[in-house]
Amino acid sequence: MTELAGVGAKKAQGLAAVGITTVLDLLMHYPRRYVDRTNQARIADLALGEEAMVLGRVRRAHARRTRNGRSLVEIDVTDGSGYLRCTFFNQAWRANQLKVGASAVFFGKLEEFRGRRQMTNPVVDLVGDRTGRIVPIYPQSEKAGLSTWELGDWVEEALARAGEFLDPVPPDVLARFGLTDRTAALRGIHLPHSADDHRTARRRLVFDELLRIQLVLVRRKRQLETAAVGVAHDAGGDLVGRFHQRLPFPLTGAQRRAIDEIAADLASPVPMHRLLQGDVGSGKTVTALSALLVAVQGGHQGAFMAPTEVLAEQHHLGLRSMLDGLTLPAEGDNLFGERPVRVELLTSRTPPAERARVAAALEAGDIDLVVGTHALIQEHVSFRSLGVAVIDEQHRFGVEQRAALRGKGRAVPDVLVMTATPIPRTAAMTVYGDLDVSVLDELPPGRTPIATRWARGELEEGQAWARVREEVGAGHQAYVVCPLIEESDKLEVRSAQETYDRLREGELAGLRLGLLHGRIGARDKEVVMEAFRAGTLDVLVATTVIEVGVDVPNATVMVVIDADRFGLAQLHQLRGRVGRGAAASWCFLLGEGTTAESEARLSALERTTDGFELAEVDLELRGEGTIMGAHQKGRSDLRLASLRRDKEWVGRARDIAFDLVSTTGSLDAHPSLAEELDLLLGPDGDDAGDDPTEYLFKS
Repeated sequence: MTELAGVGAKKAQGLAAVGITTVLDLLMHYPRRYVDRTNQARIADLALGEEAMVLGRVRRAHARRTRNGRSLVEIDVTDGSGYLRCTFFNQAWRANQLKVGASAVFFGKLEEFRGRRQMTNPVVDLVGDRTGRIVPIYPQSEKAGLSTWELGDWVEEALARAGEFLDPVPPDVLARFGLTDRTAALRGIHLPHSADDHRTARRRLVFDELLRIQLVLVRRKRQLETAAVGVAHDAGGDLVGRFHQRLPFPLTGAQRRAIDEIAADLASPVPMHRLLQGDVGSGKTVTALSALLVAVQGGHQGAFMAPTEVLAEQHHLGLRSMLDGLTLPAEGDNLFGERPVRVELLTSRTPPAERARVAAALEAGDIDLVVGTHALIQEHVSFRSLGVAVIDEQHRFGVEQRAALRGKGRAVPDVLVMTATPIPRTAAMTVYGDLDVSVLDELPPGRTPIATRWARGELEEGQAWARVREEVGAGHQAYVVCPLIEESDKLEVRSAQETYDRLREGELAGLRLGLLHGRIGARDKEVVMEAFRAGTLDVLVATTVIEVGVDVPNATVMVVIDADRFGLAQLHQLRGRVGRGAAASWCFLLGEGTTAESEARLSALERTTDGFELAEVDLELRGEGTIMGAHQKGRSDLRLASLRRDKEWVGRARDIAFDLVSTTGSLDAHPSLAEELDLLLGPDGDDAGDDPTEYLFKS
């Protein structure tokens, strides 16, 4: 970087602080917005309440302290059409930054205070005296001692000295989508002559970003398919069909489609690596059990791994119930010719003697299906022939845990990972791009929609408790969910213990209440859950330990305390604990909605129970930073591309990646693309550092 004019040791240190250590980093540090000097907003034309960006010159700067000791800096700005005061609280350094005569862009909401037009704490970008029709505004850090015009000067010098750039994307791909070349794109994004220039440039660079991610994912997918030796299952038996005939309900079209997709994978010698994505109550367990039974009917074993003991025990009960009476041809000297499908449970709560018995039976092949937690991947557990592994709520397991379960088979077992958190299609293609994806987007017949109410005041909250009493009186049960275990002064939320005590003495006095939170011991937790399942408790007051998998069909009401403190996906998961039977169900969200985002979340939940629609809303509200990142790094490592704005380009990039990567997973026909991937994402993606793809290939 110090080869550029004006970049000494101090500036290089500042650039490194914002992630720029090479000229390439600098050229990929794209403008966050532009000021069109021929068509910029004039101060005189701004309307009160309007968010606007104005370019002006500082006429006066004044710093002082308020009565309560806070620093206050007042900057008077003019652009020739009028005057604007910009007020900064607790930003004393602005007085040094915005000296009289400095030119800067101010972005904020126009207000009026004592008859004077002003902006409070606007975003500021110093632009110096740069001329030209369009001025790029770069992300910068004042603490790093950088200004947007310095960045612009260095970028301009770098582009001039670089000349023409190698373009690794084949010309026919560029022509297919009407994309400009790499050199024009980099010049157009940094030095546009018109708005159309930077739009055209952005389109090309967005495609490049998405293509790189998809190339790495597709390359890894094909390499795994080529190298790994799996089990080619025989799907011709009748066990799965007999299981489906015994179900008390017909399969949905989505379930049949997913089961067919999985069956095709299982028949192939290439190990399955599939994500089963389905909304709450969409029938993922039946779909997964169908896959496990394909392995069992071929003489192999199946494993079902859940993230918690409570969930594993519940799955064990559910699978045993669904398989009750289902038989297999007996081996050896069994006179009856048939035996029941054998299902066992293995968790850290399994007593040592029982654990040893189950482990021995697994190794001998006497157990067909085992349900468990991470206990399944401990060293002393081995299978005679693990054919299919199902991993529930896969985001709760680490990379090493999933890999360890895959390694339990003699051949690589087929793996089906499940999630009840719907993921937008573009995010699924980007985050889970190395997995095949099956989607359950229909609810089974007989499931009653859940009526959701956002209760914003005391009157509406009273209606929620009245509904709880009414449902308990009708023989049903209810959940009350609180965000914290203990009271917190910093976060104004009600704890589970405090809520339990208050409800027992107040709104729900006389009802049988139970309490469940993370600090209750495992054995006591199971006693409470079993009492609730058995119906000897009317109301379960709990933290989010009940978020996933708890299945009590008799529960018809959920009340979420301080609902504005929860995320959208979490609230949707919680709501899914009711509405699991045929009776009408309700979910009450208590909370005022303290921010615009929390209001949008609660309004969306009140409006729809469609998890995929809510996933799109969540993506809009939180951005793809929460989708990307190695679970999740709190930001989006996509520099220009947006999974919201650029949905169509995600699919196009994926299609091109499949065209460019060979069936063995190489890019030998496109060496410059392979070189670029190694440069930007690390060799084979394995050393990708902070890039979001680092963990994607290991799902």
